[in-house]
Amino acid sequence: MTTRPAPPASTPPAPPVPLAALLARRDLGLRLLAGPGDASLHWVHTSEMADPYPYLLGGELLMTAGVQLADPARYVERVVEAGAAALAFGVTPVYDTVPAALVEACGRRGLPLLEVPPRTPFTAVARAVWRLMAEARLHELRRVTEAQRSLATAAARPAPVPAVLGALAARLGGRAVLLAPDGTESAAAGREVPPEASRALRELAGVLGPRPGGPTSASGEDGGLRLAAYALGGGDGLTLGVATERRDPGDHTIAGVAVVLLSLLTAPHRGADAAVRDGALVRLLLGASPAEAAAALDPGPWTVVHARGGDGTPFAAADLAASLGTALVETDATAPPGKTLERLGEAGAARVSGAAPASVRLLLPASSPLTARSGWFLGASAPAGAGDLPAADRQAARALRRAEATRSALVRHRPGGLASLVDPDEAAAHARTLLAPLNEPLRETLRAWLSLHGSWDRTAVALHVHRNTVRQRVTRCAALLDRDLDDPDVRMELWFALG
Repeated sequence: MTTRPAPPASTPPAPPVPLAALLARRDLGLRLLAGPGDASLHWVHTSEMADPYPYLLGGELLMTAGVQLADPARYVERVVEAGAAALAFGVTPVYDTVPAALVEACGRRGLPLLEVPPRTPFTAVARAVWRLMAEARLHELRRVTEAQRSLATAAARPAPVPAVLGALAARLGGRAVLLAPDGTESAAAGREVPPEASRALRELAGVLGPRPGGPTSASGEDGGLRLAAYALGGGDGLTLGVATERRDPGDHTIAGVAVVLLSLLTAPHRGADAAVRDGALVRLLLGASPAEAAAALDPGPWTVVHARGGDGTPFAAADLAASLGTALVETDATAPPGKTLERLGEAGAARVSGAAPASVRLLLPASSPLTARSGWFLGASAPAGAGDLPAADRQAARALRRAEATRSALVRHRPGGLASLVDPDEAAAHARTLLAPLNEPLRETLRAWLSLHGSWDRTAVALHVHRNTVRQRVTRCAALLDRDLDDPDVRMELWFALG
């Protein structure tokens, strides 16, 4: 069995275009002169170089009029080495017919060779390929959307786990199994597969394992079947295994949706936790104060995590939450970074958004391990009780801004230090007086600029503004505060006040 990491779950790429579909376009008048007709075209490239090898990526339909075709055998050899899918030769203005030596070389190397008639410009062939590719992509997106709906419907049934597995197996035309940590099948649906394929799936699940930061998915082949394994995020070490006869571009996205649903459905103690969260949300909606709603939850301590990134799919935030072992997640791509957790009850209801990159806030027990996640920037607060979550939310927001500016996958808030030696009430009063001339955008800019040691560029990255905007705002701060921001003592005082 061959094993390799599975690609990240994302919007399905454009499917390749079958060469046969292009040949079927009668308006183009293309003729297959050599090689098989079952090639797959990923894109189109035109070149009149004597050796196009350095400019090919593989999978192309390479079109040429043979302007520098001196050695057809060598030319075909280089095209095949580059991984081109097919060669299209345009007759006229250089050649009246396709050279016999080129036809012979393509036949010998198994490279499909198409004749492009004089009346058909290369741009018409390229346009036809892109149109076929767009049609195939639209078909694939529709298939993925329908699969997402059927999986969501299955998750709402009385026995959701078997229903989701059944819907997944039906959509992929294969078998879907839920594997326990010891490799035994706890649930399965779809076609039966040979024992060796089942054994290979268990081996793939073993490749994933429970290691923090390890691979979350892997794929392979065995006995003509395409195999894939996905680690669930529920915390029990469960794995989803899939075996199919073929693998289409959208299959990994469909499986990713099933992974998120199964992770939430199999999470331990889900029923009790959901009841507590729902009760807190009801209290909040019926007029209770945020503090009263927070009191309905476990007193903690909790860690607030702000995250930005993901793969752009609507399920990226839920997938992150599942991998961190929490259902307390809020997605809001439009929320400002400093927005507080004053509406704590909303954390239990994830608002799925298709924006990319996603802005996500999560709440997880302070005892839960927190490690970096591929494709995400994470900022984590210090452990806080339920009543201190708004302050922890601000800590996590600042940590996320620093993570993005420094390109660090995970940044944690650093508590303590000299600030802990000052009376909190006196410090707060001093900060209010000192910072009174500044509005919130200026305060946020100054805080980010100070935290990044006065770097204009990194502050601009953290705040998603132009570096000139940062300069203008910091200059404005200096004028309103009547302070010299190059003075280390002034910077330190402002930093404590902004903290």
